[in-house]
Amino acid sequence: MTPFGTTSDGRAVHRLTLSAGDLTAHILTYGAALQDVRLAGVPHSLTIGSPDLAAYEGRLGSAGTIMGPVANRITGARAVIDGNEHRFDKNFFGKHTLHGGSAAFHRKVWQVTEATPDGATLQLSLPDGEGGFPGHRTVTAQYRVDPPARLTLTLETDTDAPTLINLANHSYWNLGPHPTTRGHKLQVHADRYLPATDEFIPTGVVADVAGTRFDYRQGRAVEAGAEGLLDNNLCTAQARQPLRPVARLTGPTGIAMQMASTEPGLQIFDGHILDLPDFPSTDGPAHQAYAGLALEAQFWPDAPNNPAFPSILLRPGDDWRQITAWTFTRS
Repeated sequence: MTPFGTTSDGRAVHRLTLSAGDLTAHILTYGAALQDVRLAGVPHSLTIGSPDLAAYEGRLGSAGTIMGPVANRITGARAVIDGNEHRFDKNFFGKHTLHGGSAAFHRKVWQVTEATPDGATLQLSLPDGEGGFPGHRTVTAQYRVDPPARLTLTLETDTDAPTLINLANHSYWNLGPHPTTRGHKLQVHADRYLPATDEFIPTGVVADVAGTRFDYRQGRAVEAGAEGLLDNNLCTAQARQPLRPVARLTGPTGIAMQMASTEPGLQIFDGHILDLPDFPSTDGPAHQAYAGLALEAQFWPDAPNNPAFPSILLRPGDDWRQITAWTFTRS
């Protein structure tokens, strides 16, 4: 573990290096971020990141970090838990909650509780009522690298009062040497998706992907904005599942990433916000718009306001465990 920097409010941030086989991953304690992923013989990182902590305090704050306590949107910044209404921060369009508002996990410095050459565990302890979310909660993020080139993230949480929880790793992926993801091919094992409003809120409809631009079942090109904004949840299941493949991303030079997850949803975000000319990337040149594609394993967004969606309610004593695994290969 080595020093990485100090936040603008004086918190020390460190970086951990995990390695096994052909894969090396760098983890920051800021946001529990997956900052850099290197595959032996490949001269560039496979994920979006920066060596500058100030970038993460700005618009790069979502890159590789853990989003929570409720990733994605909560309509109207409110939810009812056991008959009691809870109100949260209105940080999205002035009326909705995005990624937990002021309680956001990706703005926190996580504590390292265990570190080995091929694994690390980070933890947050959360006070009751922070950001409007009830319960004293403990959250752990365990990263592990296994040969030849597999990275696994296990997220766990508990609470002493009924609460809402929906976590997602928000890594942006670019498997090629080019500045955008144009030339990549994406396959997602999902036959349904959630249409969204102009404010990116699910309409409540669960629609068939057939005949839409959200149909990635057979795999097709990533057009880096050419088809319009992409920021939607694809429905891979109706409930949490055993770990199974959910997506495959293939870069223009033949590097591929198979993504497996336990979660019932996969948010796909095109990375149009990544135009960050003031900060270097981990490879040097600044990132530009569409530099990476985010594939966020999660429960479906706005679940508290859509009873037909998989529930994100967590009660004391529940066993809450999310697993995501990324396996990298070269053709």
